[in-house]
Amino acid sequence: MWKSFVILLTLAVFCYTAEPPEETLVLLDNLAIRETHSIFFKSLQERNYKLTFKLADDPNLVISKYGEYLYKNLILFAPSVEEFGGELSANKIVNFIDEGGNVLVAVSEKSGFVLRELASECGFEVDDENAMVVDHLNHDVSDTGDHTKILTRPKNLIDSEVIVGPKAQNTDPLIFKGTGLIADRENPLVMQLLTAESSAYSYSNPEDPVTQYPHAVGRGTILIAALQARNNARVVFSGSLYFFSDEAFISSLENAQGGKQVKYQKSGNEKVATAISKWVFGENGRLRVKSVEHHREGEIVPPTAYTITDPVVYKIAIEIYQDRKWIPFEAKDIQLEFVRIDPFVRMRLSYLKDGVYVAKFKIPDVYGVYQFKVDYNRVGYTHLFSTTQVSVRPLQHTQYERFIASAYPYYVSAFSMMFGVFVFSFVFLHFKEDAGKPKADEKKSQ
Repeated sequence: MWKSFVILLTLAVFCYTAEPPEETLVLLDNLAIRETHSIFFKSLQERNYKLTFKLADDPNLVISKYGEYLYKNLILFAPSVEEFGGELSANKIVNFIDEGGNVLVAVSEKSGFVLRELASECGFEVDDENAMVVDHLNHDVSDTGDHTKILTRPKNLIDSEVIVGPKAQNTDPLIFKGTGLIADRENPLVMQLLTAESSAYSYSNPEDPVTQYPHAVGRGTILIAALQARNNARVVFSGSLYFFSDEAFISSLENAQGGKQVKYQKSGNEKVATAISKWVFGENGRLRVKSVEHHREGEIVPPTAYTITDPVVYKIAIEIYQDRKWIPFEAKDIQLEFVRIDPFVRMRLSYLKDGVYVAKFKIPDVYGVYQFKVDYNRVGYTHLFSTTQVSVRPLQHTQYERFIASAYPYYVSAFSMMFGVFVFSFVFLHFKEDAGKPKADEKKSQ
């Protein structure tokens, strides 16, 4: 009986401490996509995602009730949908992103207005209708037609392991069949996750001869793009639904480039797609501040106010979410700023251990209200921002030095003046009567 009680208690504790599954809505063009992309969906379910599959034009489609969203993540694998069903629309999805929701979207050359509008709201532009990415040099040899089943090398991935995985595991080429994306290069929130080879271009009706300059050419042809909003919500747009399919994951490749065929047993799509899904749904790259400490050097408790020129110690503990748990974050490029209006001190934080960083400096000789500010913004990571306000007061009258070496000439001049006044007053008082004697003698002689 006691053994049964212990087992039940252990199960209860495990169920209490385990994270609840993340509710994720998957919208499809048709339910057959659930089978053709089963490997990708299975990997999500194994990582504690509860997937709800629905058709994109379902008239009963609802993502929020009573002001609360029913899902944390949204997957749109419905590239040909013309209009969402129920209450869902492009504006609703934008509001979902504004509230912190994550979205993964796959479009195609057949995408309708609703997905193009959503892409435009997120900082992307889908190429014209019927436009596909073509590469006559880097394509799979099974594509003997218009060469739209293109291959791209792992070096065309973004240089961020937290988004696309370690470089050591991305060694196989990626296969892609779909349309191209165009992004605003001046937008700091937009990232180009995967681009095509220099010989590729995106053009309407690949079977027709090219009579106009394509919208996207060479490395400017974006295959997969991402957005990390200012509220740290994440959006990924893929120009290909085929990129996430079982066929793309397990099929062997033969690259016909320069007349030399190179065979690969498997594409790198599965590894990259898994890494991207971990990033877009917040499994990787999330940072948070665990604790912040500051005090005078040699003390422990922070003072109510600092005094100018005080030696100060600042510590901050940072964690990163990885493998479903928070672990210490280690980096070498985190900076601290001591700011009033402009930064008075800017220095790099030194790593101690267990995610703790420290900085030691002397407070400037200017009093006022300051902030300890850590503003860490790197590609792939959530924006880490921490501020702590402190007051800095001038020295009290009892804290000033009594004698300053540079003021010794003034001290000498003051004491010399005092001595001169003393001598003058002594002479004046002593010789006052003597000064009147000649006048008296002069009167007697008269």
